[in-house]
Amino acid sequence: MVRILRSESGQATVFMTLFMGLAMVGFMAIAVDIGYLFHEKRMAQAAADAAAVAAAEEESYAGDSGNAQAAANAAAKQNGFDTTLATNPAVVTITTSSSGTYSNSGSATVPSSWVQAVVSRPIPTFFLAAFQHGMRTLTVSATATAGGGQSSPTCVCLEGATGQTLNMSNNAQFTGNSCGMTVDSSSSNAVGIVGSASVCAQSLGTVSSNWDNSNNINNNGSICSATKVVQGITTACAPAMPAVPVDASCSADPITLVSGGGTRYTAGPNSTYGTTQGGNTVCYTGLTVNGNGDTVTLNPGIYVISGGSLHFESGTNGGGNGVVFYLTNGANLVIDNGANVNLVAGGNAEAGGGTAPTTGIYNNILIYQDPGGSPSTDSGDNQAISIQGGASAYFNGAIFAPLAALTLGNGSGSMVDADIVAQSMTMNGGGTLTSTANSNLGTLNISVAKVTQ
Repeated sequence: MVRILRSESGQATVFMTLFMGLAMVGFMAIAVDIGYLFHEKRMAQAAADAAAVAAAEEESYAGDSGNAQAAANAAAKQNGFDTTLATNPAVVTITTSSSGTYSNSGSATVPSSWVQAVVSRPIPTFFLAAFQHGMRTLTVSATATAGGGQSSPTCVCLEGATGQTLNMSNNAQFTGNSCGMTVDSSSSNAVGIVGSASVCAQSLGTVSSNWDNSNNINNNGSICSATKVVQGITTACAPAMPAVPVDASCSADPITLVSGGGTRYTAGPNSTYGTTQGGNTVCYTGLTVNGNGDTVTLNPGIYVISGGSLHFESGTNGGGNGVVFYLTNGANLVIDNGANVNLVAGGNAEAGGGTAPTTGIYNNILIYQDPGGSPSTDSGDNQAISIQGGASAYFNGAIFAPLAALTLGNGSGSMVDADIVAQSMTMNGGGTLTSTANSNLGTLNISVAKVTQ
């Protein structure tokens, strides 16, 4: 019995078991710390990437390293690395192309404008702290190229501050030739493109920062891949409008003075039907171009429509080159489906070639609806504008209606070449709109920063 108690047989096994247990605990502790450090490094890299992009975008806008540093700090904070903490704050250091040397470029071309962000922060460990100091300083970096101040001229400006101010459906098409569209709405449904409608332009900028393509761009609606979409712009599009023409001494609608049915007549400045107010301006209380077999030629000049309608009826054949229509005192514009109207603004290209006569400060403007504010008691004209068009309609000139809702439709065989200023725009029924930045509607910064290393 004593021999059994004194036997050392099996003690090695016990000690080995204890040793292996302690070793496993140690390995597990190290694994936990290392896993935590790898996780923190991934977080730090995301913060560095975001900081570099934010700083590069700021550089591309203003070239101000002070603002770039603030933008980098804010982006790092959003990713969990706060530079303002009292304990263990993160440190974000930026270097720009004007203050440092582009590193690790290899054989690649060094960009002309870049920003490097270095993010560091003390990271506590759990088990490794038992062996040495419990804080590890984690440092990562990212480099982003700045956009270089690229901008896109605006050719469609929708000034409505809320709601869906761009609504496209049923094969409607917008093409911006080296220009883009700016939407001032801050709503989550600011842009709606459905039913095989499409936007193909240099840019699409919105004040809204949260409209969701999956909800608002669907059912075969599309934005071309070459279109730069910029959400959350800080400067809304609100171009200054030109001075308005006078509207005194207005004549009656010519259609009340002629017999319908196959009649040919001329309206506008220096015509039989309309009192010219001086120079090339005429004012009507309404202007109807009848589709009952009439052929109406509109003389070049400035047409003030005061209080009534500018109405091109279905079946209309006629129009004018070098014309601008100013709508005021509640006047509205209606162009019916099937109205084959040829309307060209001053200085623009005519349908058959050549250039339309000029109209002074209203050159390139086809429709101008009272913007209000001059005089200060003028509340402006917010009557809706509808342009439906016919099989061979041709419109070439800007539409400035900053208070109105604009509808373009049924344009499968017509051409609308216009810059647009309106509260909102609805395009449907195959409506087509082509815009070229002929008017001073401002520009949109489309600079894009991206991480390069």
